[in-house]
Amino acid sequence: MNATLNHGIPTRLRDHPLAAGRPFPLGATFDGQGVNFAVFSEHADAINLCLFTDDGRKERARIPLLERDGDVWHVYVTGLTPGAKYGYRVQGPYAPEDGHRFNYNKLLLDPYAKRISGKLRWSDAVMGYRVGSTKGDLTFDNRDSAFAVPRSMVVDPSFNWGDDKAPCTSPSDTLIYETHVKGMTARMPGVSPMTRGRFLGLSSEPVLEHLNKVGVTTVQLMPVQAFVDDHFLSQKGLRNYWGYNTIGFFAPEPRYMTDQGIWEFQTMVRRFHSAGIEVVLDVVYNHTAEGNEMGPTLSFRGFDNLSYYRLAADKRFYVNDTGTGNTLRTDHPMVLRLIMDSLRYWVEVMHVDGFRFDLATILAREKSGFDRQGGFLDALRQDPVLGNVKLIAEPWDLGPGGYQLGNWPHPFMEFNDKYRDNLRKYWRGDRGLTADLAKRIVGSAEQFDHSGRAATSSINFVTVHDGFVLEDLVSYNVKHNAANGEENRDGKDDNYSDNTGHEGPTDDAAIRAARALRKRNLLATVFLSQGTPFLLSGDEIGNSQWGNNNTYAQDNDQGWVNWHKPDQKLLAFVERLSRLRRDHPVLRQSRFLHSRARRTDGKPDLFWRMPDGRAPTATDWQNPDWRALSVEVRTSSDTPAYAASTDVLFLTFNAGDEVTVVLPDLPAGCLWKLVLDTAAPDEGPQCINGATARVAAQSVCVFAQTPA
Repeated sequence: MNATLNHGIPTRLRDHPLAAGRPFPLGATFDGQGVNFAVFSEHADAINLCLFTDDGRKERARIPLLERDGDVWHVYVTGLTPGAKYGYRVQGPYAPEDGHRFNYNKLLLDPYAKRISGKLRWSDAVMGYRVGSTKGDLTFDNRDSAFAVPRSMVVDPSFNWGDDKAPCTSPSDTLIYETHVKGMTARMPGVSPMTRGRFLGLSSEPVLEHLNKVGVTTVQLMPVQAFVDDHFLSQKGLRNYWGYNTIGFFAPEPRYMTDQGIWEFQTMVRRFHSAGIEVVLDVVYNHTAEGNEMGPTLSFRGFDNLSYYRLAADKRFYVNDTGTGNTLRTDHPMVLRLIMDSLRYWVEVMHVDGFRFDLATILAREKSGFDRQGGFLDALRQDPVLGNVKLIAEPWDLGPGGYQLGNWPHPFMEFNDKYRDNLRKYWRGDRGLTADLAKRIVGSAEQFDHSGRAATSSINFVTVHDGFVLEDLVSYNVKHNAANGEENRDGKDDNYSDNTGHEGPTDDAAIRAARALRKRNLLATVFLSQGTPFLLSGDEIGNSQWGNNNTYAQDNDQGWVNWHKPDQKLLAFVERLSRLRRDHPVLRQSRFLHSRARRTDGKPDLFWRMPDGRAPTATDWQNPDWRALSVEVRTSSDTPAYAASTDVLFLTFNAGDEVTVVLPDLPAGCLWKLVLDTAAPDEGPQCINGATARVAAQSVCVFAQTPA
């Protein structure tokens, strides 16, 4: 008869002999004959592996992990197979004032779980303390939380990748498209109802066809690592739609699968690669879904609170550089290992092509502050697997010294909020921004041109998931976030938007035309700037979120892309911009432009011009009323002779009244051709006869040097 522990639950399973196992790899690893379980805890007194029935409802064994190598506890269960559901119970001191919050009554998810089954049921039982007590989290709750907590699952990650090959798109050729698995597909025509909102739907033919049409090279997926719905949202009948509330750093989010296995995610990646599109994941390693000291005990907190989280001087409380209640302690070697193991898993096993790090400054913050040569960044840059994928930073957080735009090492790309804000202000008509616009057009060199970094380091965007979408940016003066249930207090107030004369939708033809023109101007500027262009899903078809600039909880038509009546003219314009960028090497340079003479012909790689053709003076650059900026662009003076190009463009950005510009002199046998005019988007290329050209009010024009 099996020995029992804790109310008659067996400490082993019949026909599943136990062995010591190994301390590596961490997590649950199936080897064809059984499963090795290994978990980290520095301060625990005892750890038990809990195995459940196939339906996950009944705990059928509670196996002590008797082997410990350093701070890694492990056991091997012979005969166990993929699909087995499990969790952990960890015993240790419950002393919040010392940073310890062990509670053996709480079932814990494996921090290395490769798949999570079920969803969190919010209950007071998932709290380590007695809810409602006057002593708060200093109390101890002895209720079993197993009924409310999802199960970890053993997986077999093997997959027939066939001839799958990463596209490895160069940064110079990259067009990033941010999208949401459900938001992109919930209403998209042609996507099977069975796969809408899932990985398989996102990689279906209608989606791939649309992305290829737009010229997208890289999809950036909003969080797809397993996350939970916040308690306060559940109480309002809402969900965490965006997913920035991670609980499983190795597991795909269950709601995006049909419950058949992680092969659905792998299939999605393979399909994207077959279409020539890279997959970049938006990852949240800065915090977890466990929140602050009043949050639930779901995984990390119960395994070793003191090791996993950054705690304040009073260890009862958490450092909150994220604004979400807790901050992962990335300066702890085992937490750093967790992150690195997770990143490598998504590249090696799931074949993703890169990562966008949410609130990335947190990951690089050492005790002395942000350190571009700190542990996390050093580990990342030297890693032979991760050193070859796209790495993107959101270069700020809420902590001290949190704003670090431009300070990340090669090969990081960074979201450039200066670019976003300057463009928004310039095109809504703010004065004195022409000089700032010039800096943004040439890749924000003052931020990024150092330490051998490329011009593509700047990710140029005007909209992203948080904030107004493009349609709303030109349709609303203020946010309209009432649906979030926070009395319109959430979301940014400084949107630098302009409704062009009417708040929200209108039938006024003049206002609609003005909005359409401004959208084209903003998009054109993004595609014409040095750096890496970024497009938010739905902006290319005029999608609106009804003035809500923080749809994090809107898992509904407000948050989803509306494909019902797509703006086909805008879509065609974006396709044209994408082709224009591909056709002209001068728009896709990795080297910065500094108005220096080129080796090949002695001509400057960049020449700024006033409308009358002369170079602007220092006084001109400081003139707040200067609204028409022109620039002649060639390949960089630093470009080697073997890579030089004869491509030459003349760009004019005019936020003022109609103006006549003097075109630059041409070599013999050449002429200027107008290849893009945002004021006349339906017109094709036109040869210019004469030395001047008219540029309409509030418009962008692109002229290409062409053989006569």
